[in-house]
Amino acid sequence: MGEVLSRTFTPQKPENLLSLVGVNDSNLHLLADEFDVKVVDTGSQITVSGDDEAKLTAVTEILHALERVVDTGITIQGTDVVSAIKMNQRGTMSAFGDLYRKILLHDAKGRAIRVKNMGQKRYVDAIKSHDVVFGIGPAGTGKTFLAVVMAVAAFKKGEVSRIVLTRPAVEAGESLGFLPGDLKEKVDPYLRPIYDSLNAVLGTDATNRLMERGLIEVAPLAYMRGRTLDDAFVILDEAQNTTQAQMKMFLTRLGFDSKMVVNGDITQIDLPGNAQSGLVQATRILAGIDQIEFINFSFNDVVRHPVVAKIVRAYEKDGL
Repeated sequence: MGEVLSRTFTPQKPENLLSLVGVNDSNLHLLADEFDVKVVDTGSQITVSGDDEAKLTAVTEILHALERVVDTGITIQGTDVVSAIKMNQRGTMSAFGDLYRKILLHDAKGRAIRVKNMGQKRYVDAIKSHDVVFGIGPAGTGKTFLAVVMAVAAFKKGEVSRIVLTRPAVEAGESLGFLPGDLKEKVDPYLRPIYDSLNAVLGTDATNRLMERGLIEVAPLAYMRGRTLDDAFVILDEAQNTTQAQMKMFLTRLGFDSKMVVNGDITQIDLPGNAQSGLVQATRILAGIDQIEFINFSFNDVVRHPVVAKIVRAYEKDGL
């Protein structure tokens, strides 16, 4: 180990320190773990020490960027720190503050929902400007949640009159018939991530009311056959588990004044036998259509706990 170097970060406003440090120094732990440095709250300052000048510089740059966000009245969380780290590593730190200028929606608890990185920003911008958007990438990149946010925002603005959310129940396989309950109770576990996103954005009571009125529909992909979805915001989740015929069936449901968002991870295909993924085929044959946009996410866009990005990266390196 080389000479121990040290940097001191002093907030422009003393009251910003608590937000920067996080609960139980959680934000500082994220920085320390990622850059392999020591980051300590001294009560009025934050000291950063280690044997690599570049890492110390990166941490202090991130702290300055985070404080500029805190200055606007925003309470930062671990996901904000992770985003700042990723943008610093990718050389896009100058755009970090821009992510916080646009509120997409307020969730059921009144908290502002914003994009967390440039990948999410590209995704949201594509949804605004295209009829059909494919979001392709690993778990934890916010694809499903942001699609639901954009759907609810469009619904609240009157841009669409209903929201339709669907996913294939392929994971159930032949065991579906052995699960207890009626068909809805059998497939609901496979739709749970969609329900979770709706409940987070709208609240459980509002979600249930809108579903009872038929303004929000959550259903297995098979229920889409033979329909034309006009004036709707339609989301297909887990699209890697659609067959080629199912994907064609789904995409041709698009009606007038509607949007479609198709999300999936082509490294997590669970189709049985020799069935070919409709998502993989779609990326190949639809790329030249103007009204369709493909947004690809990577482990760098993961906004869950930092270890999730490391897990995704490890599997990618292993060819999975």
